[in-house]
Amino acid sequence: MECNASAIWDERYLAYDFGDHPLNPVRLDLTIRLARELGVLDRLDVEPPEPADEAQLLTVHDAAYLGAVRAASDDPAFEGFGLGTSDDPVFPGMFDASALVAGGSAQAAQRLWSGAVEHAVNIAGGLHHAMRGYASGFCIFNDVVLGIRTLLAAGAQRVAYVDIDVHHGDGVQAAFYDDPRVLTISLHQDPRTLFPGTGMPGEIGTGAAEGTSVNVPLPPGTDDAGWLRAFRAIVPGAVRAFRPDVLVTQCGCDTHHEDPLANLELTVDGQRTAIAELHQLAHEVAGGKWLAFGGGGYGLVRCVPRTWTHLLAEATGRPVAPDTAIPPGWAEHLRSRGVRGELPTTMGERPVPEVRPWVPGGDGWLDGAIGATRRAVFPLLGLDPDDPRD
Repeated sequence: MECNASAIWDERYLAYDFGDHPLNPVRLDLTIRLARELGVLDRLDVEPPEPADEAQLLTVHDAAYLGAVRAASDDPAFEGFGLGTSDDPVFPGMFDASALVAGGSAQAAQRLWSGAVEHAVNIAGGLHHAMRGYASGFCIFNDVVLGIRTLLAAGAQRVAYVDIDVHHGDGVQAAFYDDPRVLTISLHQDPRTLFPGTGMPGEIGTGAAEGTSVNVPLPPGTDDAGWLRAFRAIVPGAVRAFRPDVLVTQCGCDTHHEDPLANLELTVDGQRTAIAELHQLAHEVAGGKWLAFGGGGYGLVRCVPRTWTHLLAEATGRPVAPDTAIPPGWAEHLRSRGVRGELPTTMGERPVPEVRPWVPGGDGWLDGAIGATRRAVFPLLGLDPDDPRD
């Protein structure tokens, strides 16, 4: 079915640029070029972002930290508050570039909640590691937290957040760890093997929010079939039990088998399947209200543009088939920029294998992790951890 969807986009997003760094804004440019060539943008209501103002940013970050980001924007030697590191180097105009991304996510949330659209996407967003008082993991301002706070301030009573980035969504979890209005679910590579070192099953929330933080640590090497088994064993049941007004998703695609910064083994097709299932879940549990962000993803040519074009297309209700040919104009653009090596020729890689459903008592690291997560939180959500139907 076709859906009424909006994308928040402007080339000004490309100013969020750390220089010689894995988070290269070319990934956004190539995604939009591919989506345009395939006609996906024509099916979206594309709106330029407006920067978040001081009052909005103060709902997410401390005033001292905002002052530090401003100071760092004019001082290339600035260090402190997590800034001036190899992960988060300072760059001219950093405050304005970061505020624009955050504002775009708040704008997407506002459009969604107003009823102007069913689904809203900000591919530049998903900067889920930034904490209240410091930068972390390539993230200056936590636009995801701002998007969720915007929904809550507008009247949402319950928001479910699902993070499928390879890294734990620690900044979002931290912001809502004691807030029973927000369910945070993160599927990520086991934090004993990857940054940021958090996100084990025992992190379940605190106080009245116990059971609203859900973490699924996946072993290195997890492929499409294993990842989807974990996803289906945890996410639909937890989200249904929570009964959210809105589904918010962070769709980082650094789970890809070619990603240089992590060790999961998903294909573009596995990622596309997960996005489609999240879309379906939004219609099932949240009246179709779906707010989607980008996130991590460092396969700048072969992964990110395809996966996030699939995200944009899925939001319109007219997904792109995996055997769709990559438009010649997109490949020509890459060659004109001096890109060499093998370029993708279709929008998919290979069919997703059959997914074996999770059952209690399964052997191995993956099934053990699924079981540990279910035992930690399912009873708190009113679910049976040993019943695969939940």
